[in-house]
Amino acid sequence: MKRKHLVCSAMILFLTGCTQETQNSMSRSLQNWTGTNGVLDIYAGDKLVHKFIKIDKISTAYGSSDSSVRPYRYGYGVDDLNFNGKKDEGEKKVYFEFSDYSTSYIFYERN
Repeated sequence: MKRKHLVCSAMILFLTGCTQETQNSMSRSLQNWTGTNGVLDIYAGDKLVHKFIKIDKISTAYGSSDSSVRPYRYGYGVDDLNFNGKKDEGEKKVYFEFSDYSTSYIFYERN
C-alpha cells in the first residue's frame, strides 16, 4: 500500500514538472489510444471545400531521421463528398494531409 502511494506521488510530481507541450503530447497520445469520432472541415476563405468524417486521430508529422516536427498533419477518414456528415454509398476511407500553416480547418468530435 505504501509503495502504491509512493508511485502515485512520483507520477504527480513528474506530470506537474512537465512543460505544457509535453503534457499536450501525452494528452494526444491518450486520445489517440482511446480514439474519437472526429470531423475535419477544410475551408477556402469562408467556403467549406472538403469534409472528412469518422476520423479516429490526426497525427503531427515528424522527421524520420531528425525527429523534428513537420509543418503538416495527417490521418485517415471517410471522404464526405456531399458534406452531409454521414457515410454514404461510394464514400470511402482515405488518407489525407493538410498544412498547419496555409490550411484553414476545424477539427472537432462528433457525438
